[in-house]
Amino acid sequence: MGIQVSTGLRNGLLDSNSFKDALDGGLLYIYSGTPPASVNDALSGNTLLSTISLSGGGSGINFEANAVAGVLSKAAAETWQGTNAASGTATFFRFCEAGGDPSAASSTEQRIQGSVGVAGADLNLSSVSLTAAATQTIDFFNVTLPAAA
Repeated sequence: MGIQVSTGLRNGLLDSNSFKDALDGGLLYIYSGTPPASVNDALSGNTLLSTISLSGGGSGINFEANAVAGVLSKAAAETWQGTNAASGTATFFRFCEAGGDPSAASSTEQRIQGSVGVAGADLNLSSVSLTAAATQTIDFFNVTLPAAA
């Protein structure tokens, strides 16, 4: 799939924001079902499996202070965690700005969308079979800006 960047985030990056500024304090949502064709599109028939926040408490999650070699990583001191809201097979995620709506169509919200798998995905989990009421933890999350296309 490759990580998709919303029109709102692309415009923000070009106008005045950094990627970090745009998404720090946001939340990561994990879904089942077929991902929308674009991160700007509304969800359609997808089930929210887990919402990842700071220590599972609902507060926003953050990235490290600085990127290294074109890679911005999850803040190592933070625990990115959530309690699964439903059982299902995780297929994709959306990481949305603070206060963002992950399910609505939008060309102004700042968010990214990517695949979920056990290896070779944009977000790798130990298992894509999530169980309701279980704790889901994200130990590693990196966003890479390639040097060339």
